[in-house]
Amino acid sequence: MSTTVLDRGTPRRPLPTAPDWWADLAGSAAALSLLVVVALWTADRGVQELLSGVATGLTSAGRLTGLLSADLMLVQVVLMARVPLVERRFGQDRIARWHRLAGFASFHLLLAHVLLTTVGYAGTARENPVTQLWLLVTGYPGMLLATAALALLVLVVVTSVRAARRRLRYESWHLLHLYAYLGIGLALPHQLWTGADFVSSAAARAYWWTAYLGALGSVLVFRLGLPAYRSLRHRVEVAAVVPEAPGVTSVWLRGRDLDRLPVRAGQFFGWRFLTGPGWSRAHPYSLSAPPTGDLIRITVKDLGDDSSRVAALRPGTRVLLEGPYGRLTGQHWRGGGITLFACGIGVTPLLALLWELPYAPGQAVLLYRVRTPQELAFRAELERLAVDRGVSVHYLVGPRGRQPAWLPGYAAGLPDAEALRRLSPDIADHDVYLCGPDGWVAAAQAATRAAGVPERHVHHERFAW
Repeated sequence: MSTTVLDRGTPRRPLPTAPDWWADLAGSAAALSLLVVVALWTADRGVQELLSGVATGLTSAGRLTGLLSADLMLVQVVLMARVPLVERRFGQDRIARWHRLAGFASFHLLLAHVLLTTVGYAGTARENPVTQLWLLVTGYPGMLLATAALALLVLVVVTSVRAARRRLRYESWHLLHLYAYLGIGLALPHQLWTGADFVSSAAARAYWWTAYLGALGSVLVFRLGLPAYRSLRHRVEVAAVVPEAPGVTSVWLRGRDLDRLPVRAGQFFGWRFLTGPGWSRAHPYSLSAPPTGDLIRITVKDLGDDSSRVAALRPGTRVLLEGPYGRLTGQHWRGGGITLFACGIGVTPLLALLWELPYAPGQAVLLYRVRTPQELAFRAELERLAVDRGVSVHYLVGPRGRQPAWLPGYAAGLPDAEALRRLSPDIADHDVYLCGPDGWVAAAQAATRAAGVPERHVHHERFAW
């Protein structure tokens, strides 16, 4: 299958989007859940106990930190359940950042809960804290499970620290991260059986059951059910595998009624190729062409993990899909000029946008950054876009300079604003799309600010998974 048979693509129906007030509502709901937890703790004499003595006060503070920790854990679960309305409104990069912040806050509150509760109980019983901790773990219902849950959550948090995560293969990190669900599940019996705020209050029981079931339902419906339904309905399989550049491979996929997938150019799916080992791990790969008829195309760079197997895929291989995800779509485009910044494999979603958007000749500019000419992919398609659609394509080829920059090293002395105006003279009035490694995107974003592009007209998304 040729890589140059593309056209603009079939016009897609607009994706449903949340109104502007949805962002405020969703954020308020998360904050409200924490206020409800504090209110329930207060109603159960939390403040009175906090002020009634050192030991009792420590125990009461331990109860509060444990409740807040549990609530934030459930917020984390909902954030990463990939609820379509939430995902399309905020984008995966912002959701992942909030998930990370909520996770670390929850973990630190959990440690405070263990410490404060242990010391508080020890003070009341006039016992050594270490001995008291042992008595709590071995003598209270659900505490052995809660201890196992804590150990799993420690493992997840330690491997989520950036320094540790950089040393782990994606597959290993992904498997370890799934233990967070098990940890949350193991912690539930402790709250059900011994949690004072759960046992003594009908209102608290109603809130916590609603919160737990809501979080579980969001995972079952959107993380498991919807992907399973779409995979069964569309029956996607590999149609062809095409090399694009050294280490870069495109995969054409065909299926049933793919035109009914609610997907736009610029989005990505989580893909599972049923080829044996590794099928259980979904990998986020972007569309590199707008969906047309019963065909879609993704492009993958060999990064040494499961992506290295993509080039060996055989036609007919069945594929499971999750998604679509991402906000890097044409729905942000205002209808005028557009400048796209791509670095390496980041060109794939931007190439799909160039095929899909109905811009006029001369309105689109692509700045494509690679280290060597051999790394340039889709040369034939880009040349066709230049001829047929009037796209101005600029290849920024060469090793980087000493400082992080979006330009090659040979142009490092050129001010960002001047360089951008030379490459895209009207960029201040354009919509700007960026895709590439985090550091490069940050440098390119700073360059657009220097060139006078308003922040609201700059669109980028980190593919968090």
